[in-house]
Amino acid sequence: MKTILLVLLFGFLAGPTQTVKIKTSAICEMCKERIEKNLALTKGVEKSDLNLEDQSNITVVYNPDKIDVAKIKQVIAETGYDADDVKAVKKSYEKLPNCCKK
Repeated sequence: MKTILLVLLFGFLAGPTQTVKIKTSAICEMCKERIEKNLALTKGVEKSDLNLEDQSNITVVYNPDKIDVAKIKQVIAETGYDADDVKAVKKSYEKLPNCCKK
């Protein structure tokens, strides 16, 4: 009974989630790791999964009360990668390993 109450309480406190798919310029596993790590450290992002075989699309589950899609794209851009129409931050892109650059 206590477990059920905790699960219900946690679900209530976690708030609503939404999912967005964003095309990135990621090309390798190092890119995937870097983007997913930075998104995991971002408040409001619940989960992310970059699929390199699906045109480098990343699926992000997030809480819209804490973050919006524009901010998620900005985090990806600040990591050094394009995110849909948001271009990578040049300084961050230049710091990427050569294998991560197009």
